Amino acid sequence: MVETIVLVGNPNVGKSVIFGRLTGTYAVVSNYPGTTVDISRGAMTLAGRRYEVIDTPGTDALLPSSEDEQVTRDVIMRVRPAAVIQVADAKNLRRALLLTFELIECGVPLILALNMHDEAVSRGIRIDAPRLENILGVPVIATIGITGEGIPELKKRLPHARHGNFNATYPPEIERLLTETAAGFGAPAPCARAAAAMLVSGDRTVFRYVAGALPDGFIGRLERKVADFVRPPRLLIFETKNMYAAQITGEVITSQGTPAESRLARLGALCMRPFPGYLIVLAVLFIMYEFVGVFAAGTLVNLLENHLFGRYVIPLAGTLINGAIPSEIVREFLMGPYGLVSMALTYAAAIVLPVVAAFFLFFGLLEDSGYLPRLSVMLDRLFRTFGLNGKAVLPMVLGLGCGTMAALGTRILETRKERLLALLLLSLTIPCSAQLGIILGLLAGLSWQAGLIWFVSITGSLVAVGAAANRVLPGHRSPFILEIPPLRRPDFGNVVTKVKMRLVWYVREAVPLFALGTAILFFSDKLHMLSVLERVARPVVVSAMGLPAQVTPTFILGFLRRDYGAAGLFVMAQDGLLDARQVVVSAVAITLFIPCVAQCFVVIREQGMKIAIALFAFVIIYAIGYSSLLNMVLKTFHPLILAPLGRG
Repeated sequence: MVETIVLVGNPNVGKSVIFGRLTGTYAVVSNYPGTTVDISRGAMTLAGRRYEVIDTPGTDALLPSSEDEQVTRDVIMRVRPAAVIQVADAKNLRRALLLTFELIECGVPLILALNMHDEAVSRGIRIDAPRLENILGVPVIATIGITGEGIPELKKRLPHARHGNFNATYPPEIERLLTETAAGFGAPAPCARAAAAMLVSGDRTVFRYVAGALPDGFIGRLERKVADFVRPPRLLIFETKNMYAAQITGEVITSQGTPAESRLARLGALCMRPFPGYLIVLAVLFIMYEFVGVFAAGTLVNLLENHLFGRYVIPLAGTLINGAIPSEIVREFLMGPYGLVSMALTYAAAIVLPVVAAFFLFFGLLEDSGYLPRLSVMLDRLFRTFGLNGKAVLPMVLGLGCGTMAALGTRILETRKERLLALLLLSLTIPCSAQLGIILGLLAGLSWQAGLIWFVSITGSLVAVGAAANRVLPGHRSPFILEIPPLRRPDFGNVVTKVKMRLVWYVREAVPLFALGTAILFFSDKLHMLSVLERVARPVVVSAMGLPAQVTPTFILGFLRRDYGAAGLFVMAQDGLLDARQVVVSAVAITLFIPCVAQCFVVIREQGMKIAIALFAFVIIYAIGYSSLLNMVLKTFHPLILAPLGRG
């Protein structure tokens, strides 16, 4: 029988790195809370025995206030693991102990890994691990996940994970209530004391684990008892745990003075001040534009598309296919205008791949350096204008990489309103990296005013729609509480591994959709469906938006893959089928248009079919309406953006 080991920890403590060290299976690592939205699984062999290792989402408590925390709690209560490894930030032991107490209450075999030990030492923090182990009654190991230091000792002591012997004693009235609640379980319940504490604290999501053990009327009687308290039991329980955490921290931590502030520490502090913090934000965005939009979407795409594929790959493939396949329809399916090789392979490998790789590399550097949380702090005020907080920066920036990943990332937001707002703005205004790079390359052939018009259109829509939706949608914004990790030099190996894993995802998930989209276009063309769609869409595309009817298929492609549709516009512009005004209007329209099919499926799963349909309908209507209005304005002022197309 394969036993299970579960990794648990606060957000941003290097838990996924430890997971990778134990299993050899890498989950994407981030210095920002919430990267591991779904659980990751891996296998480990230790002393001849095989274990399944589960990496759970970061959580601050087993009493859930978000979906991530509920997932972690559910894994522990359902799996009943052979051992739980709590990964803690050695620099913030007090915060970690609040979770440690809850794990001990759950009665699971526990081992505590004090990770990022080197950063604690650099700050003059010394933790007496043996004394802490004696107090808690569980093994305590100092680790440095990135370098692997302490991992052999962690593996060695893993079979000796123990039930903790530290019991937090609550005020007498809370103790009586917990005892009565646990005693009221008519049958044994998992984590009885912890489950009682959750019920007393108002958590009803734990009800599924104890429902079969509760007599009739139990919850009603419990709620009446809780209502008799002047101060909420949840607050009293937290205050007690916080008091114990402070006491233990004082006993086991010694500070050896304040170390001299490093250059990186000073830079990290400057990144969060209005000046020069906002200048640094602009500099980071400009560098990203130059690297992704100019270098990748311009230089690399030109090298791959026009030289490698245009001169060698496609001609060679055409020669081989024409010589080996007698069927004309099959040859056309592979090498025609909508061919799997001539179109899908070229778009996926020569146009989209270099842009995606460049963005993943840049995003990985921001993650590993610890700058992303600082970006959240700087943009918190802006996000507040449309009902979100700085924590929403992660899914928004992830959206610049992949909208599907970003839609899943909205789970880190605490309220339903925030998640719906984020999904709306991701669907409407946030282009994925491949689409963004192609659009930037498309606009690069015009004057700078063209890029400015596109940028103002998208950011203006982001703010205006976000602010309006914030007023219309019911609910509230959660408080913004975020731990800021130290700024550090990115680890090159770590960044490369992240890029590699994300590119593997791209090849497995995105490239097949390119082939599917091409096949749909091919058969639609053969069945004359494209011409029918062009006629149906002509009043909108041609009359209102001022675009040629041939643009219609690119919007269909944009639904299959956003970047695929943008690539179609890119090719049309290169072929001289779009003038300057049409390039700008189509770039805005394809950005605002309905998200790709994969992202649509995630939105449906997250919000339900009715809300998703309403969201998509609004996005389509807004995209058409705004693009039509922009077309009317540019017909009057088009000389401002008129410039030769092409990349030279």
